[in-house]
Amino acid sequence: MKTRTITKAIALALAVSGCAIFTLHGLTTTASADDSVHADTVLVSSATRSVSTASSGSALLDDGELFTTRDLEQTADLSEAQTITLSDGQQITISSEGVYVLQGSVQNATVIVEADDSAKVQLVLDGLNITNEDFPCIYVKSADKVFVTTLSDSSLTVTGSFVPDGDTNTDAVIFSRDDLTLNGTGMLTISSTENGVSCKDDLKVTGGSYVISASSKCLEGKDSIRILDGSFSLTAGTDGLHAENDEDDSLGYVYIGGGSFVINAGDDGIHGNAFVQIDGGSFQIAAAEGIEASYVQINDGSISIRSWDDGINASNKSGAYPICVEINGGDISIAMSAGDTDGVDANGSIVINGGTVSITGSSSFDYDGTAQLNGGTVIVNGQTLDSIPNQMMGGGMGGQMGGGFGGGFGGHGGRH
Repeated sequence: MKTRTITKAIALALAVSGCAIFTLHGLTTTASADDSVHADTVLVSSATRSVSTASSGSALLDDGELFTTRDLEQTADLSEAQTITLSDGQQITISSEGVYVLQGSVQNATVIVEADDSAKVQLVLDGLNITNEDFPCIYVKSADKVFVTTLSDSSLTVTGSFVPDGDTNTDAVIFSRDDLTLNGTGMLTISSTENGVSCKDDLKVTGGSYVISASSKCLEGKDSIRILDGSFSLTAGTDGLHAENDEDDSLGYVYIGGGSFVINAGDDGIHGNAFVQIDGGSFQIAAAEGIEASYVQINDGSISIRSWDDGINASNKSGAYPICVEINGGDISIAMSAGDTDGVDANGSIVINGGTVSITGSSSFDYDGTAQLNGGTVIVNGQTLDSIPNQMMGGGMGGQMGGGFGGGFGGHGGRH
């Protein structure tokens, strides 16, 4: 069983003049033998950031510490797998560790995982199609960790209002109380009247293709969302990706190391209460706010944002992290709509060490602390700048784009 130790020391002085100094000693875990090649460590053991350290461009997290070897395996070992063909109205309960191949096209059926807290359970979706009226298609009540692996294209849908399971508000098509990893070689299509995938622990995605339409959030993780690869077409009534832990504000973060994303969201494209770190990937985001966290760090990637509020926003979501936008690399393009909008808005500070940031709009940057342009290229309305302006004003571009999904990006062609 995983054990975690949390030690957090945060400097009392949260200087308005910059990204305040803080020290965080990370979460350590003990994994079982088949999961131990990559230690399942959540955060670097000692991360100290300030204006000066942010200007060094050092990463918050190392992806080698975030994913286990088994997380990264896109195919399951089926040599001892059990095959389950579902029927209409059936509730299947899996209570033992193992690999289970799930098949069938059914209605009002649920696969429940209720295993020992040391058990690792792998669900292999082989042309599985479930349409439910009011309950999750996959419900993880207990386990150490569950893998949902797509072997061939599958679809999961909930069409009506979710009903709770006792005190548990089961409000997602895939709902997990414990660690959940999504991977595989097929496509998983999810449609939900509330959330698409909700995990009350760590949610990881390392491969596969996902088309998710949700009235609320597409991907939700309480402690973290960690993505290393995959193809994502996300349409969300609120947030595309959302990580938040209301019990421990050092958690609730988003890490993305790669993948391809098309996100249309009514609120935030990518939201991490604690921080968002992007180390790579391709992003097309249309949302009220493209990326939001207390601390936003972008190290690489191709990011296109169309926003009708703020493109990138660092605000006081977590007392455990300084409020800062730090850009060390990548190619970032932000187009703003009319109104009280900012391309990059920080209630703290902004540090740009590298990459290219191109903003089209009336207010490019807005910050309450300091701004450093130590490297890279900043372009505002076609003009290359040698410093970061602080416009602190609204304005707009004459209705360049409106709210909702009308100005959004298209999905993956005919594969919806």
